[in-house]
Amino acid sequence: MSAFKSDFLRTLQERGFIHQVSDETGLDELFSREIVTAYIGFDPTAASLHAGGLIQIMMLHWMQQTGHRPIALMGGGTGMVGDPSFKDEARKLMTPETIQSNIDGIKKVFSNYLTFGEGPRDALMVNNADWLLGINYLDFLRDVGRHFSVNRMLSFDSVKTRLDREQSLSFLEFNYMILQAYDFVELSKRTGTRLQMGGSDQWGNIINGIDLGHRMDTPQLFALTSPLLTTSSGAKMGKSLSGAVWLNPDMLSAYDFWQYWRNTEDADVSRFLKLYTTLPMDEIARLSALGGSEINEVKKILATEITAMLHGRDNAEQAAETARKTFEEGALASDLPTIDVPTADLESGIGLLALMVTAKLAASNGEARRHVQGGAVRINDKPVSDERTLVGTAEIGEAGVIKLSLGKKKHILVRAA
Repeated sequence: MSAFKSDFLRTLQERGFIHQVSDETGLDELFSREIVTAYIGFDPTAASLHAGGLIQIMMLHWMQQTGHRPIALMGGGTGMVGDPSFKDEARKLMTPETIQSNIDGIKKVFSNYLTFGEGPRDALMVNNADWLLGINYLDFLRDVGRHFSVNRMLSFDSVKTRLDREQSLSFLEFNYMILQAYDFVELSKRTGTRLQMGGSDQWGNIINGIDLGHRMDTPQLFALTSPLLTTSSGAKMGKSLSGAVWLNPDMLSAYDFWQYWRNTEDADVSRFLKLYTTLPMDEIARLSALGGSEINEVKKILATEITAMLHGRDNAEQAAETARKTFEEGALASDLPTIDVPTADLESGIGLLALMVTAKLAASNGEARRHVQGGAVRINDKPVSDERTLVGTAEIGEAGVIKLSLGKKKHILVRAA
């Protein structure tokens, strides 16, 4: 990969964001001579994005920071079809009401990373339902569909994977590639967009858009993809033992978000500092050179910096302080995650396994039982070995709560309500 002249591509390269570029020289020259508009599409499959999508948001962030205009494209139209890329089966179809509700939830995150407005460098949020829902199907087939080769579409890895496994690929999903390509052309016409970015699994879809743009006489369009990330142990980014690491604060607290990044594997620290923080590269190099016990302090810096961008600096530092009190002083921090349990349930006694599921320390009674049998569960810092234990008002401490712990790093306060 060549050395780039433009600030944006140079920044992405040195921080590890770039996997593929359709025309490195041409795109570098474009970024060097003018304000470029680029977009990334986000599927509204849930009420929040999770940490696995953070790399895409950071690409948009760096685009604006280096003087260009980012667009976050909400898939209100394509969400009604579902992206089949590298999925083993079709997505479940969502109602328009669910899609809109999910979009409303997803939107909340972006203002922490982008500045929106009407200026030439201000970010835009666009919904492809604005043009897709009003399409006349016959006109679309004639004007757009005729430019697509089914033979070529069948050659894309995202499609071949499904067909090689002899798994069904519906006509509905097959249309997704055409709709996504059309989004690129439509954004080019509406906003002057020249670049689409995404994860490496979207390469074929983006190239489709470039080819369609060429056939429909847009200016030259470009593609840039980021690597699909896993942790050093092979785990998917954005997933934890207790579920998805959501970006919306109403779905995951600042403390739990901070704790997820604090638990980063040693081998991933340097990479994550580059991708998910805005620390200068020389500072990242200094931190990355630390080893031994000092790596734990670097992980705290990593967690605080990432959390500060999403939840604000005050909340990030409070999360760090809560962790310090809990783990280093053994204190009961009042801002640990808290759940309310009906007083009547505690008075009669609630089963430990059921309480762990309620507290999201386990996904099922079976998983909770295994944790208890493995000696990982504590009530008020005292180990519990009996899976039949009932938790009640007798366990409520002076602070008015019960501290339920799984291992050394997961703690929930249970409060009577």
